[in-house]
Amino acid sequence: MEAINFEHPRDQIVEFMNRIYGYGMTTTSGGNLSIMDSSGDIWISPAGIDKGTLQREDIVCVKADGTIEGRHRPSSEYPFHRSVYEMRPDVKAILHAHPPMLVSFSVAGKIPNTQVFATAKDICGVVGYAPYEVPGSEALGRNVGAAFAAGHSTILLENHGACCAGATLLQAFQRFETLDFCARLINGAFRLGEPKYLTDTDMEFSHIDRNFRFVPFTPESRSSNELELRRQMTLLVRRAYRQQLFTSTEGTVAVRLDKDSFLITPKGIDRGTISADDMVLVSGHRYESGRRLSAATWLFKAIFDAQPELNALFIANPPHLMSYAVSHETFDPRVIPESYILLREMPSFPFGTHFRDVNELTKVLSPRYPIIIIENDCILSSGKTLLEAFDRMEVAEYSAKATISARNLGGMKPITEEQIADLVKAFKLIP
Repeated sequence: MEAINFEHPRDQIVEFMNRIYGYGMTTTSGGNLSIMDSSGDIWISPAGIDKGTLQREDIVCVKADGTIEGRHRPSSEYPFHRSVYEMRPDVKAILHAHPPMLVSFSVAGKIPNTQVFATAKDICGVVGYAPYEVPGSEALGRNVGAAFAAGHSTILLENHGACCAGATLLQAFQRFETLDFCARLINGAFRLGEPKYLTDTDMEFSHIDRNFRFVPFTPESRSSNELELRRQMTLLVRRAYRQQLFTSTEGTVAVRLDKDSFLITPKGIDRGTISADDMVLVSGHRYESGRRLSAATWLFKAIFDAQPELNALFIANPPHLMSYAVSHETFDPRVIPESYILLREMPSFPFGTHFRDVNELTKVLSPRYPIIIIENDCILSSGKTLLEAFDRMEVAEYSAKATISARNLGGMKPITEEQIADLVKAFKLIP
């Protein structure tokens, strides 16, 4: 059962407008969000108000009888919000904005292929398309309403951006964020070569439940160490979200408590607002009852069991590293001394390697090879501490961004083998 959101629609709209504005997904004048409450009233962002300083008092309520309450006019796009609610009784929240990469796809008349990584299609569904009409017009409302009436919950608007709907504003935002993420991965992959997509068989293979051995239990007590690690995890997950290393739906962290136990982030919790209470304790093949176990728990346990020197693990989808993972091009971490010291050679594995033979991964991911790429899936970063594993992930993403940009300047000139030998000696790296 989904938790009840006790936040008022005004506050939810402000919160998510802050997210999309802070993320660079909309401009001062662009974007509109709405929520239909249980009485049929529509709460919507206002027309002509700075989206970067939006306040709860700015939100407008259009009553079920059509009367308007608030100190501003409702968004000029209110007609298509109203049309979608009329067409889709299951929809209770709508988000529309103009992220640059989705605008690129919309002006090119192309829909991002969500099979660029395994979970995107589950989140977005089949993406629809609405033909161009004048913004704010009844005609645009009909086009958008028709696309949602056809069963889509995520659509691209011709020369206009994207619109997503959901049972909650969080769900609409996650669809919007994921579609934009797919668009950015595809664009990055084209800068390196060309994107490779997963087959339906690949998708089905990735969705198999591999946690079947885990059973719930009730912990008897909480150590001070556990409480501190929950706090550290929370801070780093939220930081990873702010750094765009995680999305609200993607990104998993685990940290070892002792030889047989670890903490892991849960399934289905917004990474932007995660709390220490959300983390799941795993002991052997038991997990904390009443929590949603991460789908990757089995993989984290296999790595911790195989590599006792590793205490912290991150699974992430940073966009520039994922551009390499999606294009199947080789990422060379010999960018600057820091990148080689922290990342080493960064091996890459084909999609599904960990599903077919997890030992192939666990014998490589180690203090010698602390970070790896799995094509069309993720990067895995490890360390002795949470901060070390996070730092590696961050340095890898920044290095990937630098190497992609270097292509426009004539290509990257990596650190030489002689310089590598000097680094290995100076920093006492594992040979």
